[in-house]
Amino acid sequence: ARAWELFNMINPINHAKTADDVATYKVEPYVIAADVYGVAPHTGRGGWTWYTGSAGWMYRLILESLLGVTVEANKLRLAPCLPADWGGFKLLYRYRETTYTINIVVLPKLIGEMQEAKITVDGIVQRDFTVVMRDDRQEHLVEVAIKRA
Repeated sequence: ARAWELFNMINPINHAKTADDVATYKVEPYVIAADVYGVAPHTGRGGWTWYTGSAGWMYRLILESLLGVTVEANKLRLAPCLPADWGGFKLLYRYRETTYTINIVVLPKLIGEMQEAKITVDGIVQRDFTVVMRDDRQEHLVEVAIKRA
């Protein structure tokens, strides 16, 4: 929850939800600002946008740390860290000329019923939360069921 709270603080779109927000932020709401001032008279104003590397680091934060998708050579490791109000998400991942459709679903908490987290690739249960990617130019379906933390 704290990771998503911090992400929402630095997500530029959250600084441009209203006309007053835009007037305060004063920079582009579609790029990462290296600074958001905390001292009057510029409190809330963004600065130093288009900072080299910032978009790449934001992409990695979202994809790897929050959505939990990391690449290890020809494997995808899946360990999502989702907000409490998310039921899951869908991601299309392209590995060379092969597309992987990844559906991640949070299992509901059911009293008296044991539900296990699992991952399947094209209907085949995997031993761990990784997907071995092959460039076979086929479409693959990855289904991931995780437990709510």
